[in-house]
Amino acid sequence: MATKLFVGSIAFSATDDELKAHFEQAGTVVSAKIITDRETGRSRGFGFVEFATEDEAKAAVDKLNNSDLAGRNIVVSEARAKN
Repeated sequence: MATKLFVGSIAFSATDDELKAHFEQAGTVVSAKIITDRETGRSRGFGFVEFATEDEAKAAVDKLNNSDLAGRNIVVSEARAKN
């Protein structure tokens, strides 16, 4: 089952493709999406990356938490379910 990660502190200039490429260092990325403001279309500074396996997602947290993406250190953690 796919595992989703939360990615925070993303540079506003970063793209979905950059996010995906950065996380492919850790495994097979199913999807990578930076969340944008509905009204302005601008990045909200966070997003989600989904991995094919839980092991790859855990490796991504270990390897990429506090790593540099587009000039900013990103925060990576397992995404929590919406309540």
